[in-house]
Amino acid sequence: MSDDEEDYMSDAFLSKIQDVKPGVPMAKRVKTAMKREAQQHEKNIQNRQKTFKEQEKESREAALHSSISNQNKGFALLQKMGYKAGQGLGKEGAGRVDPIPLNIKTDRGGIGLEEVKKRKAEEELEHYRQKVRAKQQNETKSMEDFRVRVRTEREERKIEGDLRRSQRACEQLDSQKRITVPREDWYWPKAEADEEDDAEEKQEEEEEEEEEEIVELTSLDKLQILTSYLRGVHFYCIWCGTTYNDEEDLCSNCPGDTAADHE
Repeated sequence: MSDDEEDYMSDAFLSKIQDVKPGVPMAKRVKTAMKREAQQHEKNIQNRQKTFKEQEKESREAALHSSISNQNKGFALLQKMGYKAGQGLGKEGAGRVDPIPLNIKTDRGGIGLEEVKKRKAEEELEHYRQKVRAKQQNETKSMEDFRVRVRTEREERKIEGDLRRSQRACEQLDSQKRITVPREDWYWPKAEADEEDDAEEKQEEEEEEEEEEIVELTSLDKLQILTSYLRGVHFYCIWCGTTYNDEEDLCSNCPGDTAADHE
């Protein structure tokens, strides 16, 4: 016998086949073993003692699904006062019919935690709403400020334009009356060279009079003064663009001494 061939009469070969039953297929043996294991597992579950929580849950479910018997003291008292099963509570039977449902607490949070969470959520929601309202108010205010700024700039440009027109008219009308020097320097429009000289003089005056407060007229102040001068001396209205014969003619035919009066 060669070394590669197995000895069918040896103990090693017999140990390999000791669990094998002649005539029983392998698949059937496996199914039988699995079925036996499942039956044993079910038997273990049935024989296992239920925990206190499981017993409590089953008792609670059974009690909730069963009606109150006449042996219950509270129910007996209600019957003595005229209550009948299935009737609503109250004198007219319009109250609750079913018992108040139970709210079983399963987490580890303390009593009142849900109310705290609810109140906190409401506070966060209110805080968010306040932020949204504040943002909307800021946007509205920014838009209104922008409109005011645009309107102010437009009015300032219009005043500057009316002032330049008044200065040119004043210079022309003064020249017609042989007035060579304006009543005030700013009554007439200034040339570019004069503006540069005035800027240098103004800088020197500011350096010499740093501590002295100087009140400078605004463009609106200058316009009001200059139009008053034109109307009083030359009977001229820059918005009408007309030189009237006299003060009576000016007052009768000119709508007023402001731009708004001529709109």
